[in-house]
Amino acid sequence: MTVLAHPLFRDPVHDGAADPTVIWNRHAGEWWMLYTNRRADAPPSDDVSWVHGTDIGIASSADGGATWLYRGIAERLDIEPGRHTYWAPEIVDDGTEYHMFVSVIRGVPAQWEGHARVIRHYTSHDLFSWTYRSTLPLSSDRVIDACVLRLPTGGYRMWYKDEADHQHTYAADSDDLALWTVRGPAVECSEHEGPNVFELDGSYWMLVDEWHGLRVLRSPDLEIWEPQGLILDRPGKGTDDGTYGLHADVVTSELGAYVFYFTHPGRTDDGAADDSGYHHRRSSIHVARLRVGGDTLVCDRDEALEAPVLPLEGPSR
Repeated sequence: MTVLAHPLFRDPVHDGAADPTVIWNRHAGEWWMLYTNRRADAPPSDDVSWVHGTDIGIASSADGGATWLYRGIAERLDIEPGRHTYWAPEIVDDGTEYHMFVSVIRGVPAQWEGHARVIRHYTSHDLFSWTYRSTLPLSSDRVIDACVLRLPTGGYRMWYKDEADHQHTYAADSDDLALWTVRGPAVECSEHEGPNVFELDGSYWMLVDEWHGLRVLRSPDLEIWEPQGLILDRPGKGTDDGTYGLHADVVTSELGAYVFYFTHPGRTDDGAADDSGYHHRRSSIHVARLRVGGDTLVCDRDEALEAPVLPLEGPSR
C-alpha cells in the first residue's frame, strides 16, 4: 500500500509549483502535470518580478499519481525574443493532438498593474514541444486562467478570469478550439480567479479561487451557476498543507474525483502575505478527494489517500 505524501510535489528548480493541470500523455503512457513554475528562489525584493518571467514546468507520474518526477519545461512558447511570463496552463486532448491555452505577459514586470495579460493557443503532439496558433480575442486585454470543457451538445466552452471586469469569470464558445465567441460574464458572485469546471454525479461543478479557499458552484446546464460554499478554506494537518488551498484542477475517473491544488506553506491565513523572501514565496502541490454531499462538494484534505488516484492505463475516451 502506498499512501500519498503531503506535499505531493515540489518543483526542484525554483520551488514555486503553482496552478497545476493534470493530463494523460498518450505518447508517454503516463500522467503529466503542467504548472506555473514560479521563481520562489529569486533574490529578495519588494516587487513582484518573482511571479513573472515564469516557465511552464512539467512533472510526470507512471504510478497513478503517487510520485512525480520533474521533467523540465514546456518548449517553444516564445513568439518574440526575450524573457516572458507564462501562467496557468489548460490542456485539452482532442484525440489527435493537445491544445494548450496559457496566460501570457510580455517580459518580466516588477508590478501587478499596467500591462496586458492575454491567453494564447498552442498545439503539441508530445506535451513538451509546442506550436503557437493564435492569441485569443476575448473580452479584454486583462484575461488569464483558461479552463476548457467539451460540451455535451458538441463544441467547447472556455471559462476565464477577466481582470478588467471586477475579476469575474467570463465564458467563450468554440466549435474547433481555434475560433472563439465571447458569451459574456458567467460568474459574478465574488472577485476570484482560476475557474475549473467538471462533471460529477450528474451535475456540473465549478471551483474558483477566492484567496480564502475554493468557492464551489453548481450548475445543471453550464449556464446558471449557484454558489454552494467553500472547500480547502481550513488548514490541513499535512506537511506544507496548513493554509488555504489555491488555484486547482480536478481529475475525475472510475477511481473517483481528485482535486490538485497548491499552497504557500510559509504564509498564514490571518494576514497579508510578505512576498519579499523565499520562505513566503515557495509553494507546494497537494491532492485530495472530492465527494458530493447534498447540494455541494466535500473535501477532507487530511484523508489518507492510497495510490493510485489516477488510472494506470489512462482515462477511457
